[in-house]
Amino acid sequence: MKDLSKITEIEDLRVIAERKVPRMFYDYVDSGSWTQTTYRNNETDFDRIKLRQRVLVDMDNRSLQSSMIGEQVSMPIAIAPTGFTGMMWANGEMHAAKAAKDFGIPFSLSTMSINSIEDVAEYTNHPFWFQLYVMRDKEFMVNLINRAKQANCSALVLTADLQVLGQRHKDIKNGLSAPPKPTLTNILNLLTKPEWCFNMLGAKRRTFGNIVGHAKGVADMSSLSAWTAEQFDPSLSWDDVADIKELWGGKLIIKGIMEPEDAILAARSGADALIVSNHGGRQLDGAPSSIACLSDIVQAVKAENSDIEVWLDSGIRSGQDVLKAISLGAKGTMIGRAFLYGLGAYGEDGVRRALEILYKECDVTMAFCGHTNINEVDENILVKGTYENLKAALPYTPAIRWG
Repeated sequence: MKDLSKITEIEDLRVIAERKVPRMFYDYVDSGSWTQTTYRNNETDFDRIKLRQRVLVDMDNRSLQSSMIGEQVSMPIAIAPTGFTGMMWANGEMHAAKAAKDFGIPFSLSTMSINSIEDVAEYTNHPFWFQLYVMRDKEFMVNLINRAKQANCSALVLTADLQVLGQRHKDIKNGLSAPPKPTLTNILNLLTKPEWCFNMLGAKRRTFGNIVGHAKGVADMSSLSAWTAEQFDPSLSWDDVADIKELWGGKLIIKGIMEPEDAILAARSGADALIVSNHGGRQLDGAPSSIACLSDIVQAVKAENSDIEVWLDSGIRSGQDVLKAISLGAKGTMIGRAFLYGLGAYGEDGVRRALEILYKECDVTMAFCGHTNINEVDENILVKGTYENLKAALPYTPAIRWG
């Protein structure tokens, strides 16, 4: 392992990843839809929430250990499913899954991953979660779920907020597609990324491993683009959830809940967990941040007397963000960009470093707030007036890197 001790925050990893990863793939990760307002607010709304410092509290024997859908975790974080992960670093999904396993947290594999379900299962030899995009090709969908079963995936994550694709301006400008377009600009940019290019020579795959060779009529890169362009199913509805749950037969997680009404429907669907998420600000621009919606959804689920767990995704860049989400009622959290920056910077070692940073920040902040057990943290660690009505808060001045 490399000595990454001087890497002290997730932002350090982001800066290095921006330098090392080709522009089209870095921008795919580090951007939102339309004006990117929701993407920015996912982060900045966490900054509005202030913490109460407590002193002369016995801080020995601290623990971040918790559980997510019955699985023991070293801290209440899971790696979120992200597309194109294997283009941030060669065999990226395999390396991220291994780092998560070693750290004792869950890893989620996207339908739109570069490495296949089977690749990750063979590399980690450890149960992981599989994220499902519902496609029009139902035979492919059934086979995909069965492949996840055969790989001993321990949960299915159903993404509910991508029936149609949000417009991401940077991807259009960069010509990002499946497969990517070899424009002169992109080729010239690749020439400035020698480490990435060298690593990619040893990549097991360079296209969507769950699709090519498995979907009917998709045998190579040339046929992939047309297939993906027409496959996301806009007719997906709550009526389909029961069928998917029955076909899967195991733990079900629904990702993309932003309103109490949908949280209630998720609770009534029989799902084991729901994820408060706006897809990282990559779908509906102008929607509130995920953290702004969390409290209302937690209260709605409580009113239902449901056992469904509420998690939070989108915007987490520090262990303090994790602690704030837990204090507002989340049972767990998911990280996407935070681990992708680490992956793009240093591969598997970078993902481990990202997790170490998040753990340390969460642990020390919890101690300063007067707690030694993450499972006992509640909103009493927060300054009143800084978290109650984030949806109606005045506009926040974004960090300088947003322009």
